[in-house]
Amino acid sequence: MVELADDEHANARLVGFIFDSPTGLVFLVGAHCRKSPARLSHFLAGKNVALAHSVFHDAKRQRVTAQPLSIVEVRSRGERDEFIRFPWRIYQEDPAWVPPLIIERKAFLDRRRHPFYQHGEAALFLAKRSDEIVGRIMASDDPNYNALHQSNVGCFGLFESIDDVDVARTLFDSAADWLRRRGRSAIIGPIDYSTNYVCGLLIDGFEHPPTVLTAHNPPYYARLIEACGFEKEKDWYAWWLVPGPAPPKRLGRIAKARGRKHSIKIRPIDLRHFGDESQRLAAVFNEAWKNNWGFVPFTKAEAEHMAKEMKPVIDPRMTLIAEIDNAPVAFVICMPDINIALKRVNGRLTRWGLPIGLLKLLWYRRKIRTVRFVALGVLEKYRRAGIAEMLVLQVMEEGARRGLYGELSMTLEDNVLVNRFIEAMGAKKYKTYRIYRRPITS
Repeated sequence: MVELADDEHANARLVGFIFDSPTGLVFLVGAHCRKSPARLSHFLAGKNVALAHSVFHDAKRQRVTAQPLSIVEVRSRGERDEFIRFPWRIYQEDPAWVPPLIIERKAFLDRRRHPFYQHGEAALFLAKRSDEIVGRIMASDDPNYNALHQSNVGCFGLFESIDDVDVARTLFDSAADWLRRRGRSAIIGPIDYSTNYVCGLLIDGFEHPPTVLTAHNPPYYARLIEACGFEKEKDWYAWWLVPGPAPPKRLGRIAKARGRKHSIKIRPIDLRHFGDESQRLAAVFNEAWKNNWGFVPFTKAEAEHMAKEMKPVIDPRMTLIAEIDNAPVAFVICMPDINIALKRVNGRLTRWGLPIGLLKLLWYRRKIRTVRFVALGVLEKYRRAGIAEMLVLQVMEEGARRGLYGELSMTLEDNVLVNRFIEAMGAKKYKTYRIYRRPITS
């Protein structure tokens, strides 16, 4: 605590901590006045500060006043739009942030269109202080997850807040209250609906922009979340790989040696029949990933929805299906990092009624040289058949031919075999994402 100023005529003294707010103002945490609030206000007027919390002293007692926080559950279209646009305030000075497409965010939150709402439920909340939005959060409840894992948890996601623990606590308590009313006993996150969508809190690697379908947040979010009683549940890793002129020889040897045991066909995904292909991928994914922490199966509707969302950016030469006797047994998905182009349009495809953002998106998409290695799934029966090595090798060879490089993510911290496999390819761990957990008390 430091003394900032003293004024004997106003009988006022400023003490506390000063910090920069998102609006650029300097906020005073505490002030002492030995006379009246009116004199304190007069004293502050010439100090170019905004008073966040005022402490008025008299001889007998101390009284604390603060601008109250209020929570609004999002119900109207206008409130939904405010919810979507709030991150622009948080990230206005963050050069790594990639603004999402507003039209995509509206579709993601549309209860009539998003397939999550066919089996789950969610609610959105805004935190306000003096009618100014200072935070947001989503609470979601997925019965499919709880039935599969014999658990009783709900999720928080889409969390954004100014650097204020009171705001964060109010948001988390609101989400927990909503889940408590639905009978849940714990809350985990950040998870947007389920682990099949964007999830995890970035806890290192903040200087690197997020790749497609991954999270980004300010460093202080971990401090806020932990101050609100959350503890680590699980970490995920992201890896950065720049392929050399030739993929690792060891990878080729393993693929060749193990591949002799089966008649394996590897082919590009067929974009002409992408709906059917997506169901094949979902079937392999649901079987191959069923023992992973946090797994929840894609429903048929979710697989169709994901296919529709991903089709415009899928590169068939780097999204491959492995088959034995014409039945899919494995797949790999490697996508161009469309975030490179999205960063240029600031969330909008149109300006003044013209498709300016869309034209920018199409132009910069042609210049993308980074990719995200999104998923690799192999049925358990064939995990020692060299199929994973064949798929990865083919993607790396294609990437090397085209001068591509990028991210492999996300892998669980305790998936030792996969992490060693990725390190053997020459990738370096460069980001960590964390899932937190907190009990919901009655």
